[in-house]
Amino acid sequence: MRFSNVCLDAIGTEIPQEVWTSDDLEQKLEPLYSRLKLPEGRLALMSGIDQRRVWPKGTMPSEPSVRSARRAMEASGIEPHRIGCLIHASVCRDFLEPATASRVHHELGLPSSCWVYDVSNACLGLMNGAVQIATLIEAGVIEAGIVVGTENSRPLLEQTIAQLNADQALTRQSVKPAFASLTIGSGSCAWLLAHRDVIGSSVEGRDRQRTMFDTAIAEARTEFHDLCRSDQDSAGAGMTPLMDTDSERLMAEGIATGAAAFERLLSESNWTRSDISRTVCHQVGSRHRVAMLEAMGLSPETDSITFPFLGNTGSVALPLTLAAAAKRGDLSSGDQVAMLGIGSGINSVMIAANWGDTKVSGNIDAIL
Repeated sequence: MRFSNVCLDAIGTEIPQEVWTSDDLEQKLEPLYSRLKLPEGRLALMSGIDQRRVWPKGTMPSEPSVRSARRAMEASGIEPHRIGCLIHASVCRDFLEPATASRVHHELGLPSSCWVYDVSNACLGLMNGAVQIATLIEAGVIEAGIVVGTENSRPLLEQTIAQLNADQALTRQSVKPAFASLTIGSGSCAWLLAHRDVIGSSVEGRDRQRTMFDTAIAEARTEFHDLCRSDQDSAGAGMTPLMDTDSERLMAEGIATGAAAFERLLSESNWTRSDISRTVCHQVGSRHRVAMLEAMGLSPETDSITFPFLGNTGSVALPLTLAAAAKRGDLSSGDQVAMLGIGSGINSVMIAANWGDTKVSGNIDAIL
């Protein structure tokens, strides 16, 4: 899909205050570590993740989503009545039904004519939602829309720790599929997209250079759908999920899928590698990052990361990292930015954008 009229007008962020370091997790796993004689520091060494954050017990995903979406709206200044679509797109949601987007829509005071629904696609949900909204804007159906999500890692971390400590049959080999669950973090992010001609009341001047979407592509390799999966569908603050991940094969096949998708992004956008000023990828860990960038022929020097401080925050990992890159000064007006999403399934969604003036609001500064 090619775009001529869609801008990323504002980003709203919220990250939890409570920090769990990798050392903290290993202390919680002391019964397992002692029994299997696992070396301390293993978790951070293998993943490159020093810490992740968790929401307070009982937090419903819609609560931070409302706050991050409201921040995006305030930063943009686009009036609520002009928002024509609200998509909630994280893995975590309040209930199986109704759509978590329903509560977020209500709390934000958006119009009744708004399209309101959830999208779920593992770590790609927000990217999928952004492309759907961009397509509606490009087609002239709506003026602006918000895609938002909140990932809540606390239940997964707590349940994984409890199971690993309780299962006396685990060996050094059989414990490996649970490792990926310990890298998961929490966060919330909202992207507000708008038609280039729609200007919010808080925006200074009509001649600013706005961040424009150029191209979006998708690549599916669903023959690998079983390499990373949760237990049966569960949702809400009381969920007790578990994950089973073939990390080595998932990494290999995910990188292969991402490399193929990246070639398509270059072809569809008519960009070359040398045209790309900055890359922002899904945040998994240090080994994945190095192997992925190498497979794509890209330099780590122009790639932005947040995983050492936030862990893998699922569908909001790439969106939060883009916000952090903007606040950190990694991005300058005129930069050509490649957003390279990969998720279990295996699917990939990638977006090429020309960076301009995107307002970023929230407490993402806490990790900078």
